[in-house]
Amino acid sequence: MAEKVVAGIDIGGTNTKYGLVNEQGKILSRGTIRTAEYQQPEEFAKTLAAIISSEAEKISDVILCGYGIGSPNGNYFTGTIEFAPNLPWKGVVPLAKHFADACNLPVALTNDAKAAAMGEMIFGGAKNINHFFFITLGTGLGSGIVSDGKIVYGHDGFAGEMGHIIVKEDSDRLCGCGRYGCLEQYASASGIRISYLKFLAGKARRAPVDPEQIDSAFIFQQAKQGDQEAMRAFDYTGEILGLALANAVTLFSPQVIFLFGGLAQAGELIFEPTRRSLEKNLLKIFKGKTKILPSSLNEGDAAILGAASLIWHDLKKVAQ
Repeated sequence: MAEKVVAGIDIGGTNTKYGLVNEQGKILSRGTIRTAEYQQPEEFAKTLAAIISSEAEKISDVILCGYGIGSPNGNYFTGTIEFAPNLPWKGVVPLAKHFADACNLPVALTNDAKAAAMGEMIFGGAKNINHFFFITLGTGLGSGIVSDGKIVYGHDGFAGEMGHIIVKEDSDRLCGCGRYGCLEQYASASGIRISYLKFLAGKARRAPVDPEQIDSAFIFQQAKQGDQEAMRAFDYTGEILGLALANAVTLFSPQVIFLFGGLAQAGELIFEPTRRSLEKNLLKIFKGKTKILPSSLNEGDAAILGAASLIWHDLKKVAQ
């Protein structure tokens, strides 16, 4: 009997990654195409669907059953990508429909961070956890909230945008969303860079290298070597992140908060101040009840697995 597989697609502003994934979460084939080369979303969907179909045909005894797509500003309810600033397609793009037209198979699409949260639930450390947050600490801050075993979408598909909680009302940090003081401007790879440079300036210290070369990985190395401003930047980042998470815990009471992404790779430098701030700011009835853990998903596979888990979830729901 042929093995069932699905396509997991992760759309980024520069590149789109895809893979063929079985029900156990094994990636059987993978590849990349350049998103920016396709100015028309219909052409993008048609081309990628043809590539994926060809890849499936190369693997013996598999049947392709559907497509899962994770994208910035993806809406699960409508299958649309809406006003994504870093993609070549503007406005509201019915991408799930374009793929369905191209492949004649079931298609599910959602926000990339929500897809990753689904991946953690189906293939990762949240297999037996019904209440958790999944926080991606990359260039920005993405989040997926799972409550009672279900992704929280809200009434319009966009609930759970924790990166855009305003944490500093009088902030001078302009967010890509057009507002000032959003959490992702403080708790992200770009946010910690701003904090580090500000702390250096406050001590009248020159940056140890050209400021353009400073990123979160550099700050991590500096902190490991005892650079006081780098260590302070991690503490400050964790303090703000922990406070925001404490407020969110009050609303959803998760068992676990999973941290994922480049900044989470700093380990205890970011986990320790975040845990400390969380506990400090929690309402008493929630203290000691929520763990902060690293995601168990592989950094390179998480986006593909997350998108694949989205369509696996939908297909199993239909089969019930």
